[in-house]
This record gives sequence, structure tokens and C-alpha cells, in this order.
Amino acid sequence: MRMIVGLGNPGRKYAQTRHNAGFKVIDMLSEAFGIEVGKRSFGGRLGKGGYAGQDVLLLKPWQYMNCSGRPVADAAGFYRIKLSDVLVVLDDMWLEPGQIRLRERGSAGGHNGLADIIEKLGTENFPRLRVGIGHAPADGAVDYVLGEPDEKEDELINDGLERAKEAAICWLEEGTGAAMTKFNRFEKEKNK
Repeated sequence: MRMIVGLGNPGRKYAQTRHNAGFKVIDMLSEAFGIEVGKRSFGGRLGKGGYAGQDVLLLKPWQYMNCSGRPVADAAGFYRIKLSDVLVVLDDMWLEPGQIRLRERGSAGGHNGLADIIEKLGTENFPRLRVGIGHAPADGAVDYVLGEPDEKEDELINDGLERAKEAAICWLEEGTGAAMTKFNRFEKEKNK
């Protein structure tokens, strides 16, 4: 079994904010796989189904961003999922709007939701897929990530969300290394 986790904040108030990129990718995967993500479980919204001959869980931790770790740890523990089979999708304000980056492991990079997951899992050794939302002003990071992008940014971010969905599917089909090679190389060439 493999699990894809999308980070965001619950509620209509946050639905279109930059910080909800992870939730949006889960919604896209839910539609692509025909897996309804609605069951209340582990402090999140969970969907279970199949894709590419394997069992797949889609999870949105239904806590505020800074408390994302417990639902991820509880679901992974209950289903006995190896951490290399857990992909976390999140926004990243250090990447330009629409850029994506897939890594096998690494630090939280200033992202509080990812930091909480690392703390609750007790390791940084799990894959993560970052979706760029652009740089926040020095004095307004919270307002920036909890704000809605303007029309131009929204178009770029939506392109990134689409590629993130494709990268997550590639991760399921071919594994982390193949997905990193394919999608990180594309990002580098695109931004030359």
C-alpha cells in the first residue's frame, strides 16, 4: 500500500489560498483515480482505492497546517506503510509559482506542516513533492501563504498543480527515483 498526503488547512475560508496546494493535488488525484476522499479517519479525510495494481490511500490531514503530523503518523502506522511509500505534497514559497520539486528526503525548509510530520514520524526520510507558490514579502509570510493568488499567479500555480498530479502518478507507477529524474529534470530545463 502507498499513501499520498496533501497538506492544507480545512474549511471554505482557506480553500483557494496558496497554502492549500497539497489539498488541491489530492482533489485532482481523487478525480483521476475515482477515489472519494471523504471518510473521517485519523484526524483527516481519507480515501482508499486502487491504481496501477496497488492499494492507494489519499489523505488530507483535517487539522490546521501546523498539526498535520498526527494524522499522517496514525494512518501510516495503522496500515503499516513504509515511510518510503508515503508521499507528502505541499506548497513551497521558495519556489517560483508553478515550479515543482520532488525529493526522497530532507528538512522541513521552514514549512510548519512538514516540520510537524517530521517530528511525529521521527524522521526526515520520506518523499515530498513541493509546489511553488512564489516568495513571500519579508514581513508578511503568514498573510502571503494564507492569501489567494492573483490571476497570473493562479494560472502558473495551476500549471504546477497539474504537473504535481502527474509527478505523483509517476511516483506510484515508477517510484521516487524515476519520478525525480523525469520531473526535476523537466523543471530545470524549463527554467533555463
